[in-house]
Amino acid sequence: MSVSPSPLPQSVIVTMLRAAGCVFAEDEARLLVSTAQTPADLAAMVDRRVGGLPLEHVLGWAEFCGLRIAVDPGVFVPRRRTEFLVQQATALALRAAGPAGRAAALVRSAAGPPVQALVRPRAVVVDLCCGSGAMGAALTAALDHVELHAVDIDPAAVRCARRNVAAAGGQVYEGDLYRPLPATLRGRVDVLIASPPYVPTEAIRLLPPEARIHEPRVALDGGADGLDVVRRVTAAAPLWLAPGGSLLVETGERQASRAVEIIVSHGLIPRVAGSDELNATVVIGTRPALQG
Repeated sequence: MSVSPSPLPQSVIVTMLRAAGCVFAEDEARLLVSTAQTPADLAAMVDRRVGGLPLEHVLGWAEFCGLRIAVDPGVFVPRRRTEFLVQQATALALRAAGPAGRAAALVRSAAGPPVQALVRPRAVVVDLCCGSGAMGAALTAALDHVELHAVDIDPAAVRCARRNVAAAGGQVYEGDLYRPLPATLRGRVDVLIASPPYVPTEAIRLLPPEARIHEPRVALDGGADGLDVVRRVTAAAPLWLAPGGSLLVETGERQASRAVEIIVSHGLIPRVAGSDELNATVVIGTRPALQG
């Protein structure tokens, strides 16, 4: 609901935010006013934002793929560019569902809930380095039948992710990459997604203060070349992917060629997808399908 009357006129809030370096001060002011429950709440939220806390941490949510994703203080904020990975993963999950799954998706978009008989068993999706669970939540919102398993090593992120994917029946595990996943998933995963830390260690100091100070280092630091976690994710991916299943990893554009080499070295068929609009790069590795 919108706060009224406000001890801080919206024009004053805009001025304060602009002075603090907020580029989209007008939009942020509007969001703060519409989210605050009381005038005192609004004043406190403005103070936190002016003090440098990320807007999403102040609001308690981030918009991602048209959804409101809960984001607690100290949890990595989902980036808009990662929506491109979700788009790519959705297409692959529909392909994994086969003709019946695609038919159900078309029926839902035109006339509400799909006819259940049209759908094959659910596509199995694993989200590593899941953070707030934004990607998993977006995938389950876009697809009717998904068996979702998400993992993060950060306890705060795990608590947040559980809130975001609980309604869709997704499972969230705390631990290091594949380690906490049920062994029964090995060889069954249709779509394996990861938005791992991929900022080179020396470049962390160049990040905006919002990220550098308020987001967990474990969600940002990818090692010397930014690809340490990508290597670990890719190395074990063939054990978990189903034949024909795909790994999708977000990287920087300049890292894509090296990421392709890593994917090829582990027997996966590589492909690079990019979006100039979102400044996004996704490297895809597909496990060869069984012959015969």
